Amino acid sequence: MSEPPRVLLEHGAWPAYRLLDCGQGRKLEQFGDLRLIRGEPKAWWRPRRDPREWAAAHAEFGEDGRWMRMRADTPPRWTLAYEGLTLEARLSSGSKHVGVFPEQEPHWRWVRERLAAVKGAGTPPSVLNLFGYTGVATLTAAKAGAAVTHVDASKPALAWARENQRLSGMGDAPVRWLLDDAFKFVAREIRRGRRYDLILLDPPSFGRGPRGEVWKVENQIADLMDLLRKLVDPDSGAVVLTLYNLEASPLMLHNLTRDAFPKGALEVGELVLGGDEGAPRLPLSLFARWAGAAD
Repeated sequence: MSEPPRVLLEHGAWPAYRLLDCGQGRKLEQFGDLRLIRGEPKAWWRPRRDPREWAAAHAEFGEDGRWMRMRADTPPRWTLAYEGLTLEARLSSGSKHVGVFPEQEPHWRWVRERLAAVKGAGTPPSVLNLFGYTGVATLTAAKAGAAVTHVDASKPALAWARENQRLSGMGDAPVRWLLDDAFKFVAREIRRGRRYDLILLDPPSFGRGPRGEVWKVENQIADLMDLLRKLVDPDSGAVVLTLYNLEASPLMLHNLTRDAFPKGALEVGELVLGGDEGAPRLPLSLFARWAGAAD
């Protein structure tokens, strides 16, 4: 079977986010009213903007693993609006991540479009979000009419996701928030005879479950994908895999996904941030999107 062409998915117009510049292992971004500098190992080229614009950022995540506030008016938390959602961003100690991954906006858009196409067919479509983090994809799916199961092994991440639910005024949304090991949860769902219409997964390279379970993506992702084949509807279902490993490639994701799902449509490629005012486009992660044979 031939390899599908590589697809570049670039984040769309989102007023709350701009990639201002990138280069020499860093990126200059605007999240709402805040300009931040974060490390970016894929930005090998030289930045384009004047160094004074970089120096005017509100904060920078340093090599010591801490945020350095460069301006006194830098808040530790603020909110971002996205398609009817209100999302909390944070300058968290020990992490360069602020709670939102703008490069995944094409996936959120695709989820809305896919669920809109099946909405009204009876029972709400069912969505499983594994390694769900702060819940942007989960709330996007719920807002589009799906019943969502959100699984993450981190208590702080789950609390953050539920805060996003509260801020978005979606307290009654049909979402199950579960603190669990993704692998064990999927195995139990298969034994229960559950089926999902859409499965999203964004596994880390390395992690630990709530009971210390060790996750190493290169050792376990093939087995997990095999299990997902038994959990998703083979005709009308879909699976979206996102992977940030520097060692991976689109062909690797193609082989991995096609091994688990021999039939159906498959596209692979990169998630890309579009540069502002001539800044280079920045590739950040790989993805594979599979849709069942009925598609």
